[in-house]
Amino acid sequence: MTNSAYTPQDGFPYYYSLVKSIDCISLFSSSATFAFLNSIDEGKASYRYAPNKWSIKQIIGHITDHERIKMFRAFSLSRNAQIQLWGYDENFFVDNSRFDELTKEQLVADYNYVRQASVSFLNTLSESQLNIKGFAGQDEITLEDFLKSIIGHEVHHLNIIKERYLDYDSPRNSSL
Repeated sequence: MTNSAYTPQDGFPYYYSLVKSIDCISLFSSSATFAFLNSIDEGKASYRYAPNKWSIKQIIGHITDHERIKMFRAFSLSRNAQIQLWGYDENFFVDNSRFDELTKEQLVADYNYVRQASVSFLNTLSESQLNIKGFAGQDEITLEDFLKSIIGHEVHHLNIIKERYLDYDSPRNSSL
């Protein structure tokens, strides 16, 4: 799982590779994501860099949905439920949301509440629970690594926002 050539389509290994060396509590306790999201202007939050791409608001809602879904799966694994840590159809969830109708402030607040619940859950886990193994696709992983991949997913989307959304006036993106 140390291959840096993973892509987002590889799912777990890619997201894990973005944060693998940082401990879970530090990852989930950082306020950097919320400071960054709060710095985005409400007008920019509705921006799409190309037709049929999500707005920044939809990305924030998607990251929040992702953490909700994955934390339930992490909870199940922490209780030794032998489940497949399956994927989900993120486009279906975004298409059936009202993220673009909400303010960016509402979306960030909701995400912060979800994060607080995640941190609360993490604080209840023992070292032995963090070492429980399950499967994400074909990869056998520990609960701790699965949790890290949740933040890796966040990092992936924040990088996309920085590269494709907030720099949309630069010459390199003018053709988008």
